[in-house]
Amino acid sequence: MSQNTVIPRNRRVILPGFDPLVQPVISSEILPPLSKASIQLDFISSAFAVPVEWRVEPIFVDSFQADVIGHHGVIKAAVFVALVQRPSGVHVVFTRRASHLYDHAGQICFPGGRIESTDADAIAAAVRETHEEIGVSPEFIDIIGTQPSFLTSTRFTMKPVIGSIRPGFTISPDLTEVAEVFEVPLSVLMDTGLHRLHEAALPGGGHRFYFSITWKSYFIWGATAALIRNFYHFLAAAQAQHS
Repeated sequence: MSQNTVIPRNRRVILPGFDPLVQPVISSEILPPLSKASIQLDFISSAFAVPVEWRVEPIFVDSFQADVIGHHGVIKAAVFVALVQRPSGVHVVFTRRASHLYDHAGQICFPGGRIESTDADAIAAAVRETHEEIGVSPEFIDIIGTQPSFLTSTRFTMKPVIGSIRPGFTISPDLTEVAEVFEVPLSVLMDTGLHRLHEAALPGGGHRFYFSITWKSYFIWGATAALIRNFYHFLAAAQAQHS
């Protein structure tokens, strides 16, 4: 987020109310695998270039209505799903947020943050935030498309902006916000056999569902995992449409 953003004094650190690492895993739908061709940059770009009939993750269908349903008291944000071509395949860039931050401290996230009044749109916000957070210059970013916004439990509407980063970029994280920058193979993220659906009992009653993906020492969960799951649904529909 912008270094000029002022945090109100009455803001408190937001915690989920449960330990996401230890909540029980429940059964979820077994989904067909994507082909190797469907997780390549050229296929992804072509999928966004034409209309694709697809449905969002059914467990979070209400949360993915943030673009069409007005919500009061929410913070509009944008994240950049940054695709990087490596010799082994396409990778995705993530950050681990600094532990002292007010919102989502220590969590694994895509680069991004709130949409400021000076941003032309969500895409501009995602590009700006990526530059500010991890130092990737906008000249290396190619926008591919956007996906439906997600309303988080902490009252953010998170707009995913999909794009690629061309070779030659450098990473220079803002250490006041970002503890670590790392990449995960897209093939791992799109392997739904690694997606775990959890059900957490909330302290005040009720329950919450969330997905998680574990890769090496990284535990990706919550809204970030929901966006990954949704990206799978989009690519799966594009794959079926192109077959």
